[in-house]
Amino acid sequence: MIFIIKVTTNKEERVIDLISSQILKKKLNVYALARPKGLRGYILLESANRDSAEDACFNLPYVKGIIGKTVAYEEVKNMIEPKITVVNIEKDDIVEILSDPFKKEKAKVIRIDKQKGEVVVGLLGAVVQIPVTIKLENVKVIRRSTEEVLEGEE
Repeated sequence: MIFIIKVTTNKEERVIDLISSQILKKKLNVYALARPKGLRGYILLESANRDSAEDACFNLPYVKGIIGKTVAYEEVKNMIEPKITVVNIEKDDIVEILSDPFKKEKAKVIRIDKQKGEVVVGLLGAVVQIPVTIKLENVKVIRRSTEEVLEGEE
């Protein structure tokens, strides 16, 4: 059974720590705790029954209560399982920015953060190179860095 626990916003990690220690201390039938990505003020708790879930959360700071009904795994699956995306951008690639405020500007990739889904670029037309962080879906590769190396060898 999966329960949704309402907690004070931005205290989700602290509540998970508190519940974890409560579970270990009381040896409760709780199988998993999760903080869903993009859902603030809530955590998910999987347990054998409602009593175990209530015992794990009872009288803890920052816990506001358990939402009435249980939820199926399919309902929360997209918040828990990481999305696998193929990142086809490499360092030193030349990209075109697809979103404002730098729409249609050319830039060189400085760094890629796959976990956050972001890329740090330096604008080619800028007089002073300032790193700009942009979501991966807002850039398009124009020229590969490997192509430049191949052209230089010929």
